[in-house]
Amino acid sequence: MACETPLTAEDRALLGRVAARTVELHLEVPALLALESLRPLSLVTSQAMIFFEPFVQALLRMGDYRRFAALVERREALETLGALIEEQAAAARPPRSRRGDGRDR
Repeated sequence: MACETPLTAEDRALLGRVAARTVELHLEVPALLALESLRPLSLVTSQAMIFFEPFVQALLRMGDYRRFAALVERREALETLGALIEEQAAAARPPRSRRGDGRDR
């Protein structure tokens, strides 16, 4: 489903918060796998999120949850979220030290 409107600043901020929390919990690899594998089913995923909304109300602010459920339908948003997770995970990783013989530790 193609969406004509680009992501808004609020959409990007929400995706940034989701990416930051994902990296904070060290879940970037499972999140990226889920994003890539569920991309063809993004509409179904969005509808499932709406179905489970009553269970999530105790954990998340509902405005953000509903906005995120709507964003999941958009491939552009999923690509942006994946890129943000990768960027923030790379920034959070300590630099790798190299030994003199060229092998990584």
